[in-house]
Amino acid sequence: MSKHHDKSHDKDHDKHRTADDAGATAPRGEAGTAFGIDIGGSGIKGAPVDLSTGEFSADRVRIPTPQPATPDAVARTVAEVVDAFQLPPELPVGVTFPAVILHGVAQSAANVDKSWIGTNVEEVVAQATGRRVVAVNDADAAGYAETVYGAAHGQKGVVLVVTLGTGIGSALIVDGHLVPNTELGHLEIDGHDAESRAADSAREREDLDYAQWSARLQRYFRVVEDLFWPDLIVVGGGVSKHHAKFLPLLDLRTRIVPAELRNAAGIVGAAALAAQAQR
Repeated sequence: MSKHHDKSHDKDHDKHRTADDAGATAPRGEAGTAFGIDIGGSGIKGAPVDLSTGEFSADRVRIPTPQPATPDAVARTVAEVVDAFQLPPELPVGVTFPAVILHGVAQSAANVDKSWIGTNVEEVVAQATGRRVVAVNDADAAGYAETVYGAAHGQKGVVLVVTLGTGIGSALIVDGHLVPNTELGHLEIDGHDAESRAADSAREREDLDYAQWSARLQRYFRVVEDLFWPDLIVVGGGVSKHHAKFLPLLDLRTRIVPAELRNAAGIVGAAALAAQAQR
């Protein structure tokens, strides 16, 4: 199984603010380092994170996700990522997982083996790594990272971070506190599961131009803002780098901005939430 150090994890990652200036969303009193791992359908990535800045404190390591992505196989791969670094035994470790996570247990499984459903992610990874582990939904981790270090830095009130990709991931943060597992991509809108029409995969699958796709996003975001009345909406996912092609086409009362942390968000958010949980 191959692995490599990635020195170009994301240029935008250099723009992170410091936690000292993060206002209500800062992890108060956090200093030092935590370790974040992002478990995805194609790769498992990890890096130590400087909690004062949200920056990686060493180059990221990525190992391809094993196929089939069963609990034992994924846990062994996570252990390989962790073992690529010389980490203190007490260092907080957070892992993202593409599922609803309730008290460490996966309630669903997206892009990983269905045998994960009902599995305690924290226990399986802890046994493989010999470390205490905190597991969080991948969209929640990315959203929290954007709130502490990225595009929603310093924003009080209600922040909604929406990840547009294969599906629609969502994270709801209220005055710096994460409300987990919102799953707002699965709202039923006009008789359809929202992500089936408004995800970036729908744009690609139906060969929609950005104007056509933005009309669907308009409908989606209008429903969401009517439900939650957020102070800010942040849009992430790979397509967010093309935000100038579709965000200006939206007519919302809520300010809407592109995410800043991009591919680093999952690792950074997992590390920050693990440190918060272990305080």
